[in-house]
Parts: sequence; C-alpha cells; structure tokens
Amino acid sequence: MQHTWTIAFDADDTLWHNERGFRMTQDRFAEMLSDWAEPTDLMARLLAAEKRNLATYGFGVKGFVLSMVETAIDVTNHQVSNDVIAELLSMGRAMLADPVELLEGVQDAIEAVKPFADILLITKGDLLDQERKLAQSGLGPLFDRVEIVSDKTADIYAHIFASHDTPHQMMVGNSLRSDVIPALEAGLWGVHVPHELTWEYEKAEAPMPHRHFRQISALSQLPDLITGLS
Repeated sequence: MQHTWTIAFDADDTLWHNERGFRMTQDRFAEMLSDWAEPTDLMARLLAAEKRNLATYGFGVKGFVLSMVETAIDVTNHQVSNDVIAELLSMGRAMLADPVELLEGVQDAIEAVKPFADILLITKGDLLDQERKLAQSGLGPLFDRVEIVSDKTADIYAHIFASHDTPHQMMVGNSLRSDVIPALEAGLWGVHVPHELTWEYEKAEAPMPHRHFRQISALSQLPDLITGLS
C-alpha cells in the first residue's frame, strides 16, 4: 500500500512522561535553597540560566543540572555547600535513570496510522538519554526513521521531511514552540497535543488562524483527525 502521509512524533511528553521528573527535582531544589531565595524567584533565575545555557549545553537533563548548580552558586553568593552540589548531581543521575512511562493510548494511535504513513520520531536533547528512553519505551520498531536533533527549527524539519515523498506531511507534539510553529513554517501540518505539564520555554501562542494547525486533547484522537484531513 502506497503511503500518503509522513507523520513525525515528538517524544518527551508526547509519547512518554518527562516534565514531571523535572518538576519534582525543581521542588527539591527549592527546598534546598529555601534559606537563600523564595521559590518563585529561584525558579525565575533557574529558567533564565537554562535559557542562557541552551546554546552551550543543549536541551536535556545535563544542561538542567548544570543550570541548577550555576543558579545555586549565584543565589548563595558562592556560599553553596559541597553537600548541596553533590545532591544536585545525584538528582541528575537519578533523572537519567528514570523508568519510561508511556502516555495513554500512544502505541495504539501510532499503530493505527502506520498502515498508510511513514512514521518518524523527531526529538531533541541528550543523545544517550533519548536513545535510552526510546529503547525502554518499546516503541522503536514502529518508527521508520529516528532523528535526535540539537534543536527543532523550520530548516531542520524541511530537511528531514524532504526525503519522504508523500502528499501529506505532519509533525505531532506537545510543544507549540518546538513541534508545531516551526513545522508550520516548513509547510507541514502541525498538530498540538497539550500535556498537563509544559516547560515555560516551550510555551507559545497557538497559531489559530493557520489552516494547517490542529489541536487534539489526546494522541488517541489522531487517527480520526487524519481520516478527516485525507
């Protein structure tokens, strides 16, 4: 059967839970630095450090941990204890070993569209961590192609999808900033599947007027959406 679609999926918080591990670690970070900063101020300074460090450390747990260390040094005026630094590093190692838990209905949704689509995984972040999570997810055999990229831009999407000669092409993910908007800029369909937890960096205004933008509340709705578009 000739495939009529190329459908790419984001990974973290689209296929499996991810952000909740960061939130739990941030909560513990706020407890550890409670004598030095209010939680709201601390989180704002951590987010600023994360954004500032993206060009150097990239996305993922390692950059997050280094940003926490930097923030701890900053808010304590270089008085943070070795014990705190050691615990931050320990929390990072624990995050890199977190078991993978799929979101509900993910495998069924991918299997439902696979008969008529080239199925891709396009994710960003630390190479080893993303490879680990994909292996543990059990979803690997469903993908015709896996791309782990340093960032998601319109040019990157255009380059990846150029080698798939199908009439219809789509990117599906939980991040408006990374999964949807640059995909629309590359001429693809962009499908937003909101997750209850979203990193502030990934938030953006929904491009509601765009004719190729769609939003669904769960990945289980994707097969019906595609049927309506075909």
